[in-house]
Amino acid sequence: MQMVLDGVGKRVGAETWLHSMGLTLQSGAVTVLLGATQAGKTSLMRIMAGLDAPTQGRVLVNGQDVTGVPVRKREVSMVYQQFINYPSMTVARNIASPLLLRKEANIEQRVREIAKRLHIDMFLERLPAELSGGQQQRVALARALVKQAPLMLLDEPLVNLDYKLREELREELCSLFAAGESTVVYATTEPGEALLMGGYTAVMDQGDLLQYGPTAEVFHRPLSLRVARAFSDPPMNLLLADRSVQGVRLRGGPECPTQAWPHAADTGATEVTLGLRASALRVQARAGDVVLRGRVELAEISGSDTFVHVHTAVGELVAQLTGVHYFGLGTTIELYFSPAQVYLFDATGALQVAPARPKGH
Repeated sequence: MQMVLDGVGKRVGAETWLHSMGLTLQSGAVTVLLGATQAGKTSLMRIMAGLDAPTQGRVLVNGQDVTGVPVRKREVSMVYQQFINYPSMTVARNIASPLLLRKEANIEQRVREIAKRLHIDMFLERLPAELSGGQQQRVALARALVKQAPLMLLDEPLVNLDYKLREELREELCSLFAAGESTVVYATTEPGEALLMGGYTAVMDQGDLLQYGPTAEVFHRPLSLRVARAFSDPPMNLLLADRSVQGVRLRGGPECPTQAWPHAADTGATEVTLGLRASALRVQARAGDVVLRGRVELAEISGSDTFVHVHTAVGELVAQLTGVHYFGLGTTIELYFSPAQVYLFDATGALQVAPARPKGH
């Protein structure tokens, strides 16, 4: 299935929920809708499904205008954050329900296969009320997946699951999506989840579609400050700076040379914003590094990384250090970064310079 949103927008009363946008979903691929709560992800998915009609624009499926065609007349499956199951049916019958309606073959085998992949095969004879919230969410997810609809819409389907199970199911979903032929739209608030899903990413914010393209390309080359803020976890460090003879000078801090960077467009404005991902900051110096001195405000260990919050003369910074490190609160620390790893945004927030893409990314 190929779906095209042609100038689609949505207003409710005096409020604009979705600003006019154009988007062509890549057929048979995964498109991630990435954005914070109230970015417009669910509103957009409801229009894609046919649950709501846009107040402007058209929805095209395989070249046919389906704007306003209700969901019951479309081949689509959707899973919401809040699971929906049939309370009087067993788990097995819940999962099988779309196949029973179409009188398909090998229903029992297909139900058991998808249930096993989602770790709910031991619950097939139970009723939904006998399951935990996370287990019920997986039942709803299994029902959508087993249907193998041409368009599959998943609205933060793993949000109610614990961390370990969420990690396991992400891998299973990626495998299922790769093996299937459905066009998948997957909404999330988590940049890390978007990177794991791969495919394509549409970054949304307050009803605007900010950027769309291959996930790795959008991550490594955010076209604006709004995209950089949305597609970075922990948030990108953003520091005010001014253009200088050598490159840029951080306000209240050192100069950062730009000789190794591509030429930045000369807009005539001197104010710029320098962006640094937390992973670009180090505590070990290398040749050509810029150094920032500061005071440790917080150090937290998460998994195999240590996140260090540092107060410096140029602003508050977060450094993501590989491995387990211990820093005393209030101690002085030196952070280092390479000029080749910075982003540069002009006074309008538009990207001027981005680091070179790492090989294999």
